[in-house]
Amino acid sequence: MSVSTSANHLQRLFQLRHNAQGKRPYDIGFLLIALALMSIGLMVVTSASMPAADRLFDNPFHFAIRHGIYLLLAMVAALVTLQLPMRWWQSSNVYLLLLSLLLLVAVLVAGRTVNGATRWLAIGPLTIQAAEPAKLFFFCYLAGYLVRRYEEVTENLKGFIKPLAVLFLLALLLLMQPDLGTVVVMFATTVGLLFLAGAKLWQFFGLLLSGLCAVVALIMFEEYRLRRITAFLDPWADPFGSGYQLTQSLMAYGRGHVFGQGLGNSLQKLEYLPEAHTDFIMAILAEELGFVGVCAVLALLMMLVLKALKLGNLALQQERPFEGYLAHSIGIWFAFQTTVNVGASAGMLPTKGLTLPLVSYGGNSIILMSVAVAILVRIDFELRMDGVQAISDDKKRGGRP
Repeated sequence: MSVSTSANHLQRLFQLRHNAQGKRPYDIGFLLIALALMSIGLMVVTSASMPAADRLFDNPFHFAIRHGIYLLLAMVAALVTLQLPMRWWQSSNVYLLLLSLLLLVAVLVAGRTVNGATRWLAIGPLTIQAAEPAKLFFFCYLAGYLVRRYEEVTENLKGFIKPLAVLFLLALLLLMQPDLGTVVVMFATTVGLLFLAGAKLWQFFGLLLSGLCAVVALIMFEEYRLRRITAFLDPWADPFGSGYQLTQSLMAYGRGHVFGQGLGNSLQKLEYLPEAHTDFIMAILAEELGFVGVCAVLALLMMLVLKALKLGNLALQQERPFEGYLAHSIGIWFAFQTTVNVGASAGMLPTKGLTLPLVSYGGNSIILMSVAVAILVRIDFELRMDGVQAISDDKKRGGRP
């Protein structure tokens, strides 16, 4: 079949689908939400980073330009991801897991250390934060494992423990960087996905309790983590020491009121609040755009998460379990990371170095989360194409759509 014939055939299928159900061959909602979050992120990152960029690089738009480049790279990565069929992700999930393990080991061997943490791998002009692809690749592996070993996971303890052993290995490598925040996100997503997959309740609660105990132990045996907890519980006890970052963040929230001080009018970004354009971007957003701006961003993220979970349910109903589990894991990942980021900046959770999805400054995070959104769009596209094929086959048999 020639290229033009194939294109005409696809066009006829799309037209048939549109006439039959009045829908596009893809969900434009995912794209609009992602672009809205990226646009808001670019504006707030530009505003929040100008004082620090001017001092460090004598160019107030240094971080804004870099963030814009990251957004372009993220869009290119998303477009490439859209061309990959889901069967490629399913067949390659083990190799992707091995790649993530190699990256994590490479970071420990030849990584770049910043502020006492070795999390970045420099390859020429590129800097890779291995923890970001590790999250997505592990979720791909977990979705593939649940498809291959569903009965083992739901019926006996051995099948339930196997993916946890892989998670333990990844967690060990991440903690050596150290990066407890990524470990917590991966653990929470794994627990949620195993629960949705039908794991027994005693297994679910046992895993949850074991994980909480492990996190508490990791906090108690590391002095800097313990200081974060004490600062989180009462930041005003040491407002110029361990509680400095959180108290400045809370001041930003307090100054925002309902409608904010106006874009660009933050005081806390004048280097009172450290990491204003990365981990604490929501505090600056709250100060400049107020309660209304915070609610708007959280509403967009909630819609993205709900659409991902709904898509996962639809994929499971159409007997596409890999796509269903992967969509669920992406939805849980985005939801939990948003909760941790916003909770930390608002003083509801201990400080963790996690970005706000699609908003915070950070090239690796932006690119990988854009790839995750592109995967959701691809899953939705293939589910719709399955429907097109079913309608086409039914018409050939003389049936009704």
